[in-house]
Amino acid sequence: MRTSFLPYHRPSIGRHEIDAVVETLESGWLTTGPRTKQFEVDFAQAVGARHAIAVNSCTAALHLALDAVGVSSGDEVIVPTMTFAATAEVVTYFGATPVLVDCQRDTWNIDPAGIERAMTPRTKAIIPVHYAGQPCDMAEIMAIGRRAGVTVIEDAAHALPASYRGEPVGRIGDITCFSFYATKTLSTGEGGMITTEDDRATERMRMMALHGISKDAWKRYTAEGSWYYEILHPGFKYNLTDVAAALGVEQLKRQDEFLAARTAIARLYSEGLAGVPGLRCPVARTDRGHAWHLYVVEVDEAEFGLGRNDFIETLRAANIGTSVHFIPLHLHPYYRNRFGYAGSDFPGAFDAYQRIVSLPIYPAMSDEDVDDVIDAVQAVSASARARSTVAVPATSIVAAS
Repeated sequence: MRTSFLPYHRPSIGRHEIDAVVETLESGWLTTGPRTKQFEVDFAQAVGARHAIAVNSCTAALHLALDAVGVSSGDEVIVPTMTFAATAEVVTYFGATPVLVDCQRDTWNIDPAGIERAMTPRTKAIIPVHYAGQPCDMAEIMAIGRRAGVTVIEDAAHALPASYRGEPVGRIGDITCFSFYATKTLSTGEGGMITTEDDRATERMRMMALHGISKDAWKRYTAEGSWYYEILHPGFKYNLTDVAAALGVEQLKRQDEFLAARTAIARLYSEGLAGVPGLRCPVARTDRGHAWHLYVVEVDEAEFGLGRNDFIETLRAANIGTSVHFIPLHLHPYYRNRFGYAGSDFPGAFDAYQRIVSLPIYPAMSDEDVDDVIDAVQAVSASARARSTVAVPATSIVAAS
């Protein structure tokens, strides 16, 4: 057993990232400026997108995307119940209704058939979430959106770098939103990026990201800028800082390295845990490139001999950190009380939630760390099955005389 705690996540920050941040601090330009612009250019090139807009979170990116689409009170936006709060909460900012849809039972991605059933004349957008870093069935989802004239906004918080049928996530949907939160595959601490091919949406999102001020407002403090600006719309404060962008520029250079490390860890997990009774490893579809932001296993209590919650606590006692992604939205008080959802409304997500556990997966993990996780899971399994095996004493049968 490990003698030190293995955290669920540890960021991979190297010397180049540290030097870039220090250089930015010494430059005297801390907020949105030249490094943010460089990050946008580099990111757009990396995913093959026409436009990239750096913002301070994926939540901000989703909010700006919905604003650019023109979502307003009375509209509906389709989102998966199997996601984090941000995906749906931004819909409520407009007085619109988030319409929840169940997940597929193998990938835990949103079910295209459920999207089709949820469509109404009030549907304004669809937000598929690429759960754990594996892209959704985008061909089906895009076809649904095109038939109805509805915008598809990808929540790609988990999906850098990922691909669908050879196409990088970031240029498949109408608008794509990425997260650079501390635990993500590219981290700036807090941050996000929007990519799109749409010139008009780009102009709107850039303006609204910084108070609705007229174009290139950040340049007013440079030699080429002007003190004069105009507020065209009441916007938001969603700009990314150059300090964060400096991190992002360097992290982006290491994406191939990070993906290779995550893929290798996922492979070791799948091989090492394949024979554990009652434990299902994640399914990776062959027509898409998985980013492996998460490695999520499913615990079948009846076969494994231990429930999910006890499994987590037993691993914690063995110095292995874990997490759960996610508590489905329809189980939270707000969605139950506001929209009348019940646990049984989405059986796929409800069943998954009671079983899933996210194991540690990040580039800084050593082979020994991975082996420790596998050994701990196997030990928990063996112990659980031993306890659940109850010896039944022999029964003496005495014939009546």
